[in-house]
Amino acid sequence: MSARELVVLGTASQAPTRHRNHNGYLLRWDREGLLFDPGEGTQRQMLFAGVASSAVTRICLTHFHGDHCLGVPGVVQRLSLDRVAHPVVAHYPESGAHWFARLRHATSFHEVAELREEPVAADGPIATGAFGTLTARRLDHPVESFGYRLDEPDGRRMLPDRLAAAGVTGPAVSRLARDGSVDAGGRTVRLTDVSAPRPGQSFAFVMDTRLRAGVDELAAGVDMLVIESTFLHADAGLADSFGHLTAREAGEVAARAGVGTLVLTHFSQRYRDPLAFAAEAAEVFDGPVVVATDLMRIPVPPRRLR
Repeated sequence: MSARELVVLGTASQAPTRHRNHNGYLLRWDREGLLFDPGEGTQRQMLFAGVASSAVTRICLTHFHGDHCLGVPGVVQRLSLDRVAHPVVAHYPESGAHWFARLRHATSFHEVAELREEPVAADGPIATGAFGTLTARRLDHPVESFGYRLDEPDGRRMLPDRLAAAGVTGPAVSRLARDGSVDAGGRTVRLTDVSAPRPGQSFAFVMDTRLRAGVDELAAGVDMLVIESTFLHADAGLADSFGHLTAREAGEVAARAGVGTLVLTHFSQRYRDPLAFAAEAAEVFDGPVVVATDLMRIPVPPRRLR
């Protein structure tokens, strides 16, 4: 199993269909598990996908429309039922705190798990740690909405030929990475002598929104962009009126931002052919395009040398 992958739990917008559950996406990122927008039925989809409740370390809600949050009660209660030992952090628009309180305490249950609420009130970083930096940016929807971006810190990659030439082997390589320099055969070898910059991996999650600056800021240069494409472009007027994007607009965002892999999701039930979304995005974006389906697993693509 990839240490970094997107597990797609649901891909429908507004109403589930026979083949698409309400939204739900788990980003596995080393030891972190970020659960984005768990809609109705997410707990059961996690079972089908082989995702344990203990895999969740953060819940990230973009906004408080039902297809993006009605799975919260089941997930929260499952955390306690399974006695998940680690704290789980919940991020959501601060203006909807009363909605989150209702979802969290929708029914009586014995609360054992530790759920820490960290609402989002403004653009900027909202969490940092060994995983990197999690940032939120405001989107444009009829209710307050935020998108999320995860950035791993930049690092360095060792160059085997230079390590060999410098005589650095075995445990000395680890010391060099940790300390920045090491003694090898009586001379000092610096990390910069035997390595090259390695950009950190990055991921962005953009749900219900019209085009606005925050969308491009979230998407800029990411290795994987998960973005709603509720409508096809023939219905661009409807998309704008309801605060959504078309597949073509999603492709344009990816092209402008220099995205690695584009993942389209949140499809209106009015369309029968999912390949139409990929075709429309591909007209303007020449990178890999994935039309998300329920229970799909998508590896985060390798770091790109930028």
